Amino acid sequence: MSDSHLLLREFLRSPTSVATLTASSDALVAAMLAPLDLDGDPVVVELGAGTGRVTDALARALGGRGRHVAVELNPALAARLAARHPGVTVVPGDAGDLPALLRGLGIGRVDAVSSLLPWVAWAAAPIARRAGSVLAPGGTFTQVSLLPTAWMPPARRQLAALRAEFGAVVVGGPVWGNLPPARVLVARR
Repeated sequence: MSDSHLLLREFLRSPTSVATLTASSDALVAAMLAPLDLDGDPVVVELGAGTGRVTDALARALGGRGRHVAVELNPALAARLAARHPGVTVVPGDAGDLPALLRGLGIGRVDAVSSLLPWVAWAAAPIARRAGSVLAPGGTFTQVSLLPTAWMPPARRQLAALRAEFGAVVVGGPVWGNLPPARVLVARR
């Protein structure tokens, strides 16, 4: 089964946890990764890894260096990701449990967190606080925000939660080459 068909099937089964019909575009993935410092041997965590578009790009950028952890709630997507990326630690779990998941892997601090989590995850757990608690000084958190819904209360709450945890948050420009168009929120520790 192709990634597109798997994503559609899992969306239809659980639209609030999968929350998208399409995989992220190359342009959006590049915008998500551009703010991250991937030099040396960084510890990088993905939240909501899905079909692995960000995973693919991170694996290429890291080239086997550092440690790469991908957290995915959906069991079918997590299994596909683990099979495709044996060098990535794929954790089938809830991003709301991030500190405990990382402790279980022997990881205390991370250098970067990249998130594609839907609003429902943000409503269920204090994602900004949980990510902030594991980021090392100088660490970076990136979160995708969809442009067509940026004015909606959940999007405003998401941005407010990031500002409360990190202070200044850089709101990236529109990524028109994504369906739907999106932007990347960048927060630094």
